[in-house]
Amino acid sequence: MIRIDHIDHFVLTVANVDATCAFYARVLGMEVQTFGEGRKALRFGAQKINLHLAGHEFEPKAETPKPGSADFCLIASVPLNDVIAHLGKLEIPIELGPVSRTGATGPIRSVYIRDPDANLVEIANQVGP
Repeated sequence: MIRIDHIDHFVLTVANVDATCAFYARVLGMEVQTFGEGRKALRFGAQKINLHLAGHEFEPKAETPKPGSADFCLIASVPLNDVIAHLGKLEIPIELGPVSRTGATGPIRSVYIRDPDANLVEIANQVGP
């Protein structure tokens, strides 16, 4: 039997790689990484998000890659109140939250924002026992 341990990376198909890099670096503190033949990724912790420009995706790719079709959750290493304050300073609208949700390892407290492609990005803190 195969047992998966963790996520290494996932891919976002985006309309504008530079705008996406700027947003994730400025708003979420991710590091922009260039690799391969000028490809871009967003690094955070031990993971990364590879970026594909819509219409110029790398093979193999999703069956129907499209900007704005992702919905994912990121766990912040700072308190959610600090996340909310930071988003407010940057004038990034919070679509929903804070709300209680169930994460991969238990309860989380989350806020939801949209990136430049309107992907839904959930930012959360794990809630202690």
